Amino acid sequence: MQATAYTYDETTRSGSVLLDDGTPLPFDAAAFDAGGLRLLRPGQRVRIEFADDANEAGGSDGADAGKGDGRRIVLITLQTL
Repeated sequence: MQATAYTYDETTRSGSVLLDDGTPLPFDAAAFDAGGLRLLRPGQRVRIEFADDANEAGGSDGADAGKGDGRRIVLITLQTL
């Protein structure tokens, strides 16, 4: 799924993204590290992947990804064309 970087803290390597519907979602250092990034600037387009904490079903194709409780970002990386 694609999103837009909204906030990023270099010290904690965490921040938040905005989904295309405007929903903000936080990400932690583990998700940032999984994507292999070194820096993230607000406004950059990113690709994110989710895991459902209830059953750890990964993937990024769910139409309602990120809207349910228990969903978390497990990977964030730059969107490439």
